[in-house]
Amino acid sequence: MKNRPPYAVTSVDHALQLAVALQVEGSLGVSEAAERLGVARSTAHRLLSMLVYRDFAAQEGDRRYVPGPVLALGAHSSARTALLRTLALPHLRALVARVDETANVQVLAGDVVHFVASVECTRALRVGDREGMVFPAHLTSGGKVLLADLSDDELVARCAEERWADRPTARPDPTALRAELRAVRENGFALNAGRTEEGLTAVGRAIRPDGARAEAAVSVSLPSLRFSEERLPGIVAALAVAARDIGADLARARA
Repeated sequence: MKNRPPYAVTSVDHALQLAVALQVEGSLGVSEAAERLGVARSTAHRLLSMLVYRDFAAQEGDRRYVPGPVLALGAHSSARTALLRTLALPHLRALVARVDETANVQVLAGDVVHFVASVECTRALRVGDREGMVFPAHLTSGGKVLLADLSDDELVARCAEERWADRPTARPDPTALRAELRAVRENGFALNAGRTEEGLTAVGRAIRPDGARAEAAVSVSLPSLRFSEERLPGIVAALAVAARDIGADLARARA
């Protein structure tokens, strides 16, 4: 039997209880959260707001709270993510050796991507380790190659106004996004030119373990001042090798 630690921090305990409730039950209102914890509605609201800030929760258009990107990663399964990270790391190191820039692997969870593996290059000026970070999928190179594999209905659902009620200015324009993703499908790669961070450029490619639908993405991130159209073909070719090899290792591991 677990004993409550004598140094327990009540606010942390309450936040964790709400995170578990969201993951198990899928939805909570402020009044329900307050009643469950035995606290004031204002306290419950502050706790839920902090979970939203840290991506453990998201708020729907009806003002109810649902599991956020961090908890949604469970849908990808922690075991699958751990396997992907383990198998990808050697190939990310090889990719860094080829292009001398930082390399990453991302997975899609709802309308965001999680960076589940990252290997930095050794240059003094470089893009830092992104592992554990979460970004809107439509802004990142890896996110765009994953969104490009979705059906129109799935894409429309991810652009729905109610999903972006708490961040309307970040909502992607469905028409513009569809046009951008058509180009991604035609090219076989996606580009992020300063959309997630000023001065950063990234190129992403899909990882397809069975040769069909993309399950993850591999990307190269670099300072924009080192990016040029002349470098792009070499980066895309190196990404193709990394995506192929990671996909092959995943397929063998599951066989």
